[in-house]
Amino acid sequence: LRALKKKMQREGIFREMKRRKAYEKPSERKTREKAEAVRRARKAARKLAQREGLIPLPKRREPAPRRARLPRSF
Repeated sequence: LRALKKKMQREGIFREMKRRKAYEKPSERKTREKAEAVRRARKAARKLAQREGLIPLPKRREPAPRRARLPRSF
């Protein structure tokens, strides 16, 4: 179930469901789609600039150390 939820999250299913819950006026739809396009373009430009070395890559965080699980006793 966790894997399914993660896959659905990546594909944008939950966002789509939330968006379709109520009617969206055509003018609101155009505004939203334009904003999404701008966001995608900015992200692509930022990625390109990082690959070309114009801006530094974001620092990678080290994963938190895993805690040992306690044995379950019934």
